[in-house]
Amino acid sequence: MSNIPENLRFAKSHEWVLDNGDGTVTVGISDHAQDLLGDVVFVELPDLERVVEAGEEFSLVESVKAASDIYSPVSGEVIAVNDRLEDAPETVNEDPFGEGWIARIRLADDVAVDDLLDPSAYANLVAESE
Repeated sequence: MSNIPENLRFAKSHEWVLDNGDGTVTVGISDHAQDLLGDVVFVELPDLERVVEAGEEFSLVESVKAASDIYSPVSGEVIAVNDRLEDAPETVNEDPFGEGWIARIRLADDVAVDDLLDPSAYANLVAESE
């Protein structure tokens, strides 16, 4: 079973969201997603100030096995990207819920992080796919 931190919310497409408590969230891909991808060799980061809609492709992660679109789990504006991933994409594998984050997003006014899957619901989704 994948590692699923209790302080995060999840999209059905395997992105995680950390509510920073200031109207922003940090986004990355789950432990389950990075495990399925295998060794990550490249991360295409979203553009700063890009306005994204929930469910919209905004990043790309390439591994030795495949390339996978990453979808924004929330609507808002990209305010920061993890530049370290350009030189060390393997960080997504090594620490998917920490140093392997992809972007920070300022939430659109009407966005509720609570609408995403809680850890228990995400664990059920992962279990059904295995």
